[in-house]
Order: sequence, then C-alpha cells, then structure tokens
Amino acid sequence: MNKFDVIIIGSGPGGYVAAIRCAQLGFKTAIVEKYPTLGGTCLNVGCIPSKALLDSTEYFHIALHNFESLGIEINLPKVNLDRMIERKNEIVDQTTKGINFLMDKNKITVFHGVGTFISNTRLAVKKEDGNREELESKYFIIATGSKPVSLPSVPIDKIRIITSTEALNLKEIPKHLLVIGGGVIGLELGSVYKRLGAEVTVIEYLDKLIPTMDGALSKELQKVLKKLGMKFSLSTKVTKVIREDDKVTVKAIDKDGKKVIFDGDYCLVAVGRKPYVEGLGLENVGIKVDEKGYINVNDQLQTNILNIYAIGDVIRGPMLAHKAEEEGVLVAEQLSGQKPHINYNLIPGVVYTWPEVAGVGKTEEQLIEEGYKYKTGQFPMRALGRARASGDTDGFVKILTDGATDEVLGIHIIAARAADLIANAVSLLEYRASAEDITRMSHAHPTYAEAIKEAALDATGKRAIHF
Repeated sequence: MNKFDVIIIGSGPGGYVAAIRCAQLGFKTAIVEKYPTLGGTCLNVGCIPSKALLDSTEYFHIALHNFESLGIEINLPKVNLDRMIERKNEIVDQTTKGINFLMDKNKITVFHGVGTFISNTRLAVKKEDGNREELESKYFIIATGSKPVSLPSVPIDKIRIITSTEALNLKEIPKHLLVIGGGVIGLELGSVYKRLGAEVTVIEYLDKLIPTMDGALSKELQKVLKKLGMKFSLSTKVTKVIREDDKVTVKAIDKDGKKVIFDGDYCLVAVGRKPYVEGLGLENVGIKVDEKGYINVNDQLQTNILNIYAIGDVIRGPMLAHKAEEEGVLVAEQLSGQKPHINYNLIPGVVYTWPEVAGVGKTEEQLIEEGYKYKTGQFPMRALGRARASGDTDGFVKILTDGATDEVLGIHIIAARAADLIANAVSLLEYRASAEDITRMSHAHPTYAEAIKEAALDATGKRAIHF
C-alpha cells in the first residue's frame, strides 16, 4: 500500500496549492484527481477559460466600436468564434500542463480516479478503467470544489439550457441568450456573448445585481452593461423553462406579481454553485455536513474527524479560487506547527466584466446594518487623466472609513483594471491604513491607482484635488 503524510483530494487551486505547500514543508504528499487533467473547475471550465473569452471579446468590441475614435482605421472586424474557443482551449491546456510541471517539481505523487474514504487513514482510488488502488495517509485534505446548481423548474439539457461549462464551448453565437442569475458568472458570460452580437437578457430574483458586493457597484455596473445593450429584469422569479427545438422559453413572475415570458435560443442557468462531495464516502468515516451539503469545519479547517481537513468550495464562505488557495496554505502550515491565519473579511471579490468590479472589506450596507458611524469618499474615473487617455471613463473608487478613527473599512472599485487595483486595497486594509495614510502616499501619475488616493482625499474631508 502507498503510504503518505498528506493526501489531498481534488486538484483545483485549493488542492494543488495545498499539495505544493505541504511538499515544500517536507511532507510526503499525494494528490487524487478524478478527471484526466489537473486544475479543477477554475483552470478547466471556470476562471481561466472565461477570462480568455472575456479578453478576446473585449478586444473585438474595442476594434469594432472604439478604434475610429482612437485614430485607427481598419476594415470591419469579424468574429471567428471557432478560433476564440480554440485559443481558450490552448490557454487551458498550457495552464493545466503547468500544474503537472509543478507536481513533478515538488515530487508530489498524482493519482487519477475517484477517491473514497475507507477509514480515517485509508482511501480507495477507483480509476477510469475500473481498477482500484488503496492509499494510506496520516492526514487528508478534502478540496473537491463545487458544481453548478439549477432550479427545480429548470431542466438543464446542456444543449440549449446550459451551465457555465457549456457556455464556454458554444458552436454559434446565440441570437438571444437568456441568463438566469445576475451574479458574477451570469454577467461575465452574458457580456461575452453581448459583445459578439447576441441579444442578452438577465433575469434576477433579487432586486439588484452582484448582491454580495457594495450596492453602489451594483447600480453602476447595471448602468454600464445597459450601455453595452444588455437587458435586465430584476425582482423576477423564474417559474418554468421550456425548450422546443431551437427555442427556449422562460416563464416568470415580475415584482408586481404579473406573469412574464422571455423567448430566446439559449438559456444560461447561473444561479450559484454547491459543494461537490459525491463519491467521497464521508459517511464511511462519519464526517458531518450541514443542511446545504457543506462540510463542517472548525477554525483550523478540521472536520469532526480531526486528521481530515476541508478547504475551498466544500466549506462555507465565498466560492473563490484565491480563498481556497489561502486555506490550503493555512492547513499545510498548521500541520508543520506554524501559526498561520486568514482574515476572511479581506478576501477580495472581483467581477471580470468591463469595466471590472472589485471590492474588499465592509460594504456600506454591512456598516449600516452593524451600526457603524462611517465616512465615505468617492472619485469618478471620468475625472482621471489616465482613464480619459485610455477611454475607460466609466466607474469610480469608493472608500469607507471609520468615522472616529479614519481607519479604512472597505474599498470598492468599478474601473478599468479594478481586478489588479484591489490588491493595493487589500494591502491597505491588512495593515489597517487610515484614509489620511493613503493621502500621504505618492501615487504615480498618470495611473488608474490615483483614483484610490483621490477617493481617500475625499473621505478625509472632501479634499479631492481633481474633482
């Protein structure tokens, strides 16, 4: 029997990062992955391929609509969807092969197959050819991720009624894409196909988009996407989805209680994800899950079986790749006797539309609910020289500070390169900067980051220089 110090089940960002950190710390490490390629949802059918399509379609949109104003004259550009999908697949292939290299570099043993607990120290791996292998380990880390969920009234056929996985590999541009769900996945993929010429209608049960983010970002993003041509039906409850040949009909009830009907040729169901624990045999070792299927863990990310840990999407918290990575490192370092920590309040969220949306720390809604006395500073991108130079004038930076101490409590950005700017914001909050601290830091000119300083100036007493 193969014996290890640590076995990680699942090779997504949480799993492979945990494996690498364990190996770096001297543990004999193995990783078990049910699919032929490593990288999990994120690298294969999530973060990486969606960003490839987002970038391709944004370049097309810029060439089609913005080049003339920039002084560039070209023949009318055409969409080659097959090549876009091929490029996306090439990037996925390069990235997953990079994970293989990292496994070899760190001397991590990889087993392909479905891992099922036999006991708290033994795992059976059932391979695709039906053969079975048993592994033994002192510790286990469950990192099996999540999968898309649907609604009881929505029969996903993966052809016309699809999830994000199928949306990444369509053979044609939809004429009218209906998107159920106004969260990150629905808006990102909706914007992909809207840029390519599809009509896109987003149907959202709640009264706003991206509901976990600051409300100001939600309103601004809806305004920006409306300019792009996307349509929205908020406070709308889907009751039924019907497919007849190439036609998809969504029946719903709007905020006034009236029945409404939406017709399209594709329907993307993007109403969230749920933990994926099928086949793990949690019942064989008595690992407890909650009413929604999340594995219960303590602050050290231990399950009730103390040598078995769980990280990422299988436990509660934001379903984000970087959250899973931090948890993987935390478990590995704990096993080696270190004292790591994660500040879950400072896990940034990002939406990769254009402009991008990103936030970290408290939202204004949370501060109101918690009874904080706070101050707000805001700076519009249209007042920024760098944004005008690039033509990216939509959006703003918003800073929330403690009304008594001036400590920054939250930073929320909708702007070009917000996904990169938010790292600056995380650093500021991690070191408990005040708005005054930010105003004393030199920001290169001209850059998008200047908007953070200007928002901080606004928060300290309406001192913004350029607005």
